[in-house]
Amino acid sequence: MENFKYQTEQFADIRILRYKIPGFEELDLDKKKQLYYLYQAALWGRDIIYDQNYKHNIEIRKVLEHIFVYFKGNREKKEFKLFEIYLKRLWFSNGIHHHYSMDKFYPEFSKKYWHELVYKTDSWIFIHSDIDNLNIIEKKIGNIIFDKNIDTKRVNLDDGIDLVKSSSNNFYENVSQKEVEEFYAKMVDENDKYPPSYGLNSKLVKENGIIKEKVWKIGGMYSAQIEKMVYWLKKAKELSQSKLQKSAFEKLIEFYQTGDLRKFDEYSILWLQDNNSMVDAVHGFIENYGDPLGKKASYESVVSIRDEKASMRAETISKNAQWFEDNSSTDKKYKKEKVEGVSAKAINVVVEAGDCSPSTPIGINLPNAEWIREKYGSKSVSISNILEAYDLASKDSGTLQEFAFNEKEIELSKKWSNQASALHVDLHEIVGHGSGKLAPGTKDPSDTLKNYASTLEEARADLVALYFAIDPKLVELGLQDSIEVGYNEYNSYIKSGLMTQLVRVELGKNLEESHMRNRQIIAKWVYEKGQKDKVIERIKKDGKTYFVINDYKKLRTLFGDLLAEVQRIKSEGDYEAGKFLVENYGVKIDYELHKEVLERWKKLNIAPYAGFINPELNAVYKDDEIIDVTVSYPDNFAQQMLYYSSKFSFN
Repeated sequence: MENFKYQTEQFADIRILRYKIPGFEELDLDKKKQLYYLYQAALWGRDIIYDQNYKHNIEIRKVLEHIFVYFKGNREKKEFKLFEIYLKRLWFSNGIHHHYSMDKFYPEFSKKYWHELVYKTDSWIFIHSDIDNLNIIEKKIGNIIFDKNIDTKRVNLDDGIDLVKSSSNNFYENVSQKEVEEFYAKMVDENDKYPPSYGLNSKLVKENGIIKEKVWKIGGMYSAQIEKMVYWLKKAKELSQSKLQKSAFEKLIEFYQTGDLRKFDEYSILWLQDNNSMVDAVHGFIENYGDPLGKKASYESVVSIRDEKASMRAETISKNAQWFEDNSSTDKKYKKEKVEGVSAKAINVVVEAGDCSPSTPIGINLPNAEWIREKYGSKSVSISNILEAYDLASKDSGTLQEFAFNEKEIELSKKWSNQASALHVDLHEIVGHGSGKLAPGTKDPSDTLKNYASTLEEARADLVALYFAIDPKLVELGLQDSIEVGYNEYNSYIKSGLMTQLVRVELGKNLEESHMRNRQIIAKWVYEKGQKDKVIERIKKDGKTYFVINDYKKLRTLFGDLLAEVQRIKSEGDYEAGKFLVENYGVKIDYELHKEVLERWKKLNIAPYAGFINPELNAVYKDDEIIDVTVSYPDNFAQQMLYYSSKFSFN
């Protein structure tokens, strides 16, 4: 694969990339078979994320895919090409709302052309029993996708409004934010030291005046999909590499069968303790970014094999987790006296699904339950082949030259960017999310910090990574070759937080996504607090704006000051202080700077977002027995999306 093509296409604000799976061919047959079974289990949850994101997503996708396949009009027409882009955007975002901004995006073809698309498409009988109802299809789907007053935001985090009613995700129906908060508050038992994450795997609805949960389990919501997932998980369980892994799969299966959240906690504890298996999988209802209240979790799966070489760096960090905790800038009373169970590794992804695909994380730290993290620790994962694909696909893009202040900064980046970004991910996931503790009596952050919890947690993890980035201990431990690695990370982070990440936002809008808010909070706060000493200087050169770091050591001190405050906010559940940080530093964008950044970026012709086509695993059978599993690397995004919809969907 010497000529492996990492980027396959670009449309709208999106690049489509591919990744390789190093080491797959060297695996024995049992591991390949286990990966194949987990691959199937992962993809059978695909429809769940569409439905969770918005209640009409699957119906819309089904109609648009049917048009894409059976349209008999002129496919070379500009408007058909615009229709194709709209469909690809829907696939990329797992629905009609932007995967990052959460805003609904709209077709660039006309409503008149929508009529032509519907009525020049054959074989509607395949998805609708009554051809006479084409008019209903045209009007219903057309109204949803074109109307700028219908369900305009999937997740709304704005202050001072009903976050449930103003968000169009499919986690709630006919209930208000107040009703949701009261419903789950009644479940809390103050004497329960190890409470489950109430609401994590359910939809909350009001029917006939009664509020109740519809649980995602076999026999409940998403039963058909979950039955398929369990079928393949059972097959994967039989090839477990240890008793611990087998026990983890058994608990996960039991969770899907019963919907019992305590079973999910038991599974999570077993999963995080399994650090030796070559094959691993994240699977379940996990991250809660899609819910403005942080109660409901989106389906996701990441199937992987261990990257032995890169895991050595992660293991070094995890073995020294207590040193990082002890030497953090946070108040001693919020530090863990004894860091338990912080494990870490690097992986190469085999397939991703649900909320992790096509747009993927580059690192993972789980479980999310605070009591599990404090009692048992957490498992941190950095994703080597995704990081490599991003890096190789972005070579010579011109971004660095456009936004770096001088040649010294450019050379620093060329020399150290790979090492700096990989190390930041590891520090963020392992000792960032794995650090600190709540004050006695403080409830879970999703209850105390509410819609600001996710943003503040990401800020806390980033600040830990930044605080230690130029600590000499990193060189001593062999984690970085030079202190310059940390200098490069500081340059990159400030540049991203104040400027380059803004290319992902429409001019005139605020920041909405938690990770973007987090980065701006940090960069803007340290810039403001360091102005007196010109720690970071805003410079205009040749009509362009740059943010130049003049004193890295003082900047580290500022990162430490902010880390101490964010940890205090989390530990004490200080909602008002958290709100102040997010609303004053993380939401609003400097309009003129934003305009300038967009103009500079436009000249580079680079889409600001990237996602991936998954490799494809194929089982080779002989007499109904799998005798081999092969991997191939598709390069057509639309074909893979249509294949998934035909093979892994009941709709």
